[in-house]
Amino acid sequence: MKKIFFYTLAALTLVACGKNDATTEQEERVEQVRTTVLQPREIEREISVSTNLQGYLTVNVAPSLTGKIEHIYCEVGNKVLQGDNLVRMDQTQYKTTKITMANLEIEKNRVEQLLRSGSATQQQYDQVTTQFNSTKEQLEFLETNTYVKAPFAGVISAKNYEDGELYGGQPIVVLTQIDKLKALVAIPETYFPLFKEGMKLTLVTDIYPDQVFPATVEIVYPTIDPSSHTFQCKIVIPNSKNLLRPGMYVTTTIGLGKANAIVVPYQSVEKLVGANDRYVFIVENGCAKRVAVELGQRFDQDIEIIAPEIVPGVEVVTTGQHKLVDGVKVNVVE
Repeated sequence: MKKIFFYTLAALTLVACGKNDATTEQEERVEQVRTTVLQPREIEREISVSTNLQGYLTVNVAPSLTGKIEHIYCEVGNKVLQGDNLVRMDQTQYKTTKITMANLEIEKNRVEQLLRSGSATQQQYDQVTTQFNSTKEQLEFLETNTYVKAPFAGVISAKNYEDGELYGGQPIVVLTQIDKLKALVAIPETYFPLFKEGMKLTLVTDIYPDQVFPATVEIVYPTIDPSSHTFQCKIVIPNSKNLLRPGMYVTTTIGLGKANAIVVPYQSVEKLVGANDRYVFIVENGCAKRVAVELGQRFDQDIEIIAPEIVPGVEVVTTGQHKLVDGVKVNVVE
């Protein structure tokens, strides 16, 4: 029993000594770093986002009638004006209904005269009037869907049938407005208070590297996407020269005015391994403290950082931060 007790006591003594040595080593560790004291800097607040252009209006020409397509008046690429004929469907039902309405109109006028002379009742007149009005509505519906016209000026961007084919539900043609375009852009939620309808911005595209295209914010969507933490804006782009086309990839730069920001060298910002979280080290009471930050606007080799602890006067590590851990002692060198 005494022998066992001796070994146990010795083991405990060794463990305790080892622990004290490790603690002492951690306390004596001092990392050499360079720092900068944060100061507010006036910046031109702007952000750049990329998107694809869309036709401002796009309509699938799909009549509410089934049957044979008698004639399609346009081909892909044709420009059409508002009110131009696009498609003529089978006219049989339309012509039959038109004859029926003409006969009902004659009958309605006849019963109206008989009513005035007392030879017809009000009920007879009401019945024929109801039939006439119902047939008139049906004729208007058939006319719209038999002779399909362009609801706005644009270009034919797709054609899915030929003359004489049976219409089966797929759009016969697709009409796209291109003299005015639109785009949806996703903006980080941080900038939500700064976006207003009517804001001016510019677009650039690699297709026309020397040109800048003006645009306007038309709608600021009122909700934030909880998964991406962004909100959408709809922008409208005049395109009277038809240089831009739906589907083109563009970058938009949005100016948000002047603002004071905290900017640090980009190299001082660290990235958490396996995640997109960013952080910096600040010096607090002679020790390194890790602070999670959000990235803002970039300026060449500098970048804006945002966090509650990031305020003027704080000392941020700019060199030597790669070997730091939270709480280690640091020695600031010039």
